[in-house]
Amino acid sequence: MRFTDWLWYRPNPLKWLLWPIGGIYGVVMEIRRLVYRLGIKPVTTLPLPVIVVGNLTVGGSGKTPVVIWLAGELKSCGYRVGIVSRGYGGAAENWPQRVSTASDPGLVGDEPVLIARATGCPVMVSPDRVAAAKALISAEQLDVLLADDGMQHYALDRTLAIAVIDGQRGLGDGFCLPAGPLREFKGRIADVDAIVVNGGSWGHADVFRVQPAAQPLYQVAGSEQKLLAEFRDAEVHAVAGIGNPQRFFDLLEDAGVHVLPHPLPDHTKLTGAELEFDDARPVFVTEKDAVKCEGFARENVWCVPIKLEFDAEDGQRLMRRVVRDL
Repeated sequence: MRFTDWLWYRPNPLKWLLWPIGGIYGVVMEIRRLVYRLGIKPVTTLPLPVIVVGNLTVGGSGKTPVVIWLAGELKSCGYRVGIVSRGYGGAAENWPQRVSTASDPGLVGDEPVLIARATGCPVMVSPDRVAAAKALISAEQLDVLLADDGMQHYALDRTLAIAVIDGQRGLGDGFCLPAGPLREFKGRIADVDAIVVNGGSWGHADVFRVQPAAQPLYQVAGSEQKLLAEFRDAEVHAVAGIGNPQRFFDLLEDAGVHVLPHPLPDHTKLTGAELEFDDARPVFVTEKDAVKCEGFARENVWCVPIKLEFDAEDGQRLMRRVVRDL
């Protein structure tokens, strides 16, 4: 168990020592938000609708799969969709950067490359979301813009804000950093336009629930595909450099796979050593990690794509709300 998982999601006395710092952090973030709302710092309004997808906590909640799903749904409705992201982990010297399916994740970040491949949408990245958005709409004819992980980027005005919550971990202990996982006070959740709960049972009746489902696996360095069920009862190495690797491991275990877990920090730059083990067992990686190891992965490295499946009518209900506000 990682230290932050123990601190934020388990009862322990240390969090109470950090609680005053978390309170100060929350107040600072609230003041920062107020500065934009009062017009003290400029807010850029673009000439097209902007949908922000983000969360209130640090760590993985499933934002990127929601962005991918939403882009696909909007495209099927006839909208021309563009996507902006921060490009976290990218080492490009100049920003903004246009992302293609062949872009180097080391320059533009792993998530934007994954998004570009999964959606076919134009993607632009920059630590300055406004600059990325302006560059993209000047280069493309778009009807709507999606901002990946832009909940706290208040310099960019938004038409709709969608919060994605990990349904198993919820909001943790309800404290702000560093005492808890929250980027803002938990009351901020009341201000978003829609809440998507990824797995678990957290939340109330007016949320939109999704469940992660594994898709057919593919060789990162080959062309073979297999169903996850073909690995039932097999021991595999599972490598995950994502915000919440335990969710990935649990999904595999629930499918009957015996997991040897190898969690890595989010956005880890892979070198190949992370995928080398003293046996011939299969090595499973996430989609986000797969885009970073295509140049050196061996034949025993398999990517496990994850697709979000909405419960019952929740997907249609969410799209009705989104289209209504565009």
